[in-house]
Amino acid sequence: MLHEIDDMQVISECRDDIACGENEEEDKFKEECGVFGIFMNNPDEEYDAANTAFYGLYALQHRGQESAGIAVSDGHKIQLHKGMGLVTQVIKTPQLKELKGNIAIGHVRYSTTGGSSLVNTQPLVFHYLNGMVGLAHNGNLVNTVELRKRLATYGSVFQTTTDTEVVANLLARYSQDVMEDALAKCMIDMKGAFALVIMTEDRLVGVRDQMGIRPLCLGSLNGSYVLASESSALDTVGARFVRDVNPGEIVVIDKDGVRSQQVINSPRKAHCIFEYIYFARPDSTLDGINVYQARREMGRQLARECDIEADMVISVPDSGTAAALGYAEEAGLPFEEGLMKNRYVGRTFIQPTQKIRELGVRLKLNAVEEVVGGKRVIMVDDSIVRGTTSKKIVQMLREAGATEVHMAVASPPTKYPCYYGIDTSRREELIASTMAQGEIEKFIEADSLHYISMEGMFNALKTGEQNFCAACFSGSYPIKIDV
Repeated sequence: MLHEIDDMQVISECRDDIACGENEEEDKFKEECGVFGIFMNNPDEEYDAANTAFYGLYALQHRGQESAGIAVSDGHKIQLHKGMGLVTQVIKTPQLKELKGNIAIGHVRYSTTGGSSLVNTQPLVFHYLNGMVGLAHNGNLVNTVELRKRLATYGSVFQTTTDTEVVANLLARYSQDVMEDALAKCMIDMKGAFALVIMTEDRLVGVRDQMGIRPLCLGSLNGSYVLASESSALDTVGARFVRDVNPGEIVVIDKDGVRSQQVINSPRKAHCIFEYIYFARPDSTLDGINVYQARREMGRQLARECDIEADMVISVPDSGTAAALGYAEEAGLPFEEGLMKNRYVGRTFIQPTQKIRELGVRLKLNAVEEVVGGKRVIMVDDSIVRGTTSKKIVQMLREAGATEVHMAVASPPTKYPCYYGIDTSRREELIASTMAQGEIEKFIEADSLHYISMEGMFNALKTGEQNFCAACFSGSYPIKIDV
């Protein structure tokens, strides 16, 4: 039986916290979620699956802040605890003590398909012909409507608005097959981006879409095995990175170890370019590319493409810092911390008055007058989405005494929405889709605006353009979208 532990009390607390931050407009893309799974061969009182999953999710918190959850199997049944809020708000010591077992999967979520509500939180846990299954999903299917209609025709009933439940119903549809064969059929049906961690009572399974759009990696931990969206989560729990799960591959972990099945061989890869630009933690390595080194090299390349007379380079922390360091290094200019970030202000901060709400970006960033005053400043950021935050930061630097503010962006202009699991605005809300570069420069009130070129970005990654999805810049989608 599905076992919910004190969920209503915790969910109520988390709903209040989340509501505090909803008025804050984030001028950045948001990743849909992060997934984590562990199969432990020798759990004990101090070192068990639930606690390990908790710390793994904590390391992936940047990938989703709306909800969190952990499901655990003891070999006979799957227990579940989930709710709205951050990992530490939803999953506390009393809940962890109740989640007993040697297999765990976890999920942190930011909604794209579906919406931000309790019913859409993950993992999903359900009964089907062969027992109990827990499922956590990162990504977005582009044929959800078609699959829902087909499954409904066969009698499927849906309780959520997420495409993850479509995956669950597909899996149940093929339940006459063994798990690996059922998943192989699901992978053929599903179109889009997905990294899945799945658990039954006695095994852990990882699945990655055929182009590898969403990341997933495998690690080992004292004879146990771990699956995670990013390698930094492996580091956090003390696991050793083994390899990335291949695009189109199913990895099965049970008491006998690890085995895999290459279900689909795609003619190309399409790793999400924004993982390297913004989403992933800098200390993660995705598909053989270290994120920090990639961002720093993008900054160097950006400096090669720019010709700006300035006194210093600063970053929009933290996501622009690695690129800014690379820019400063290549340009022979000093890197300074001209903007300070309040690291204790997240999306759940309290906004007590209208006056405070109007301060907006100042609650998170503050210009250091003693650093930027009287200086010509190059401000490096990872991207511009709507341009509203960039405009406020430029104004802040001028008020702090900067004589010139030049903005350098370590990604090309973002002109097209994403359909593969990133929360992008409608195209008309993306400033680069409605304004030319010169118009954006005037809108944000910068002395100049510079973007890295597409060619320069791929040169910085030191691998071919054919290995990435960069549809948000080019409009060339690797999987057909019906819009």
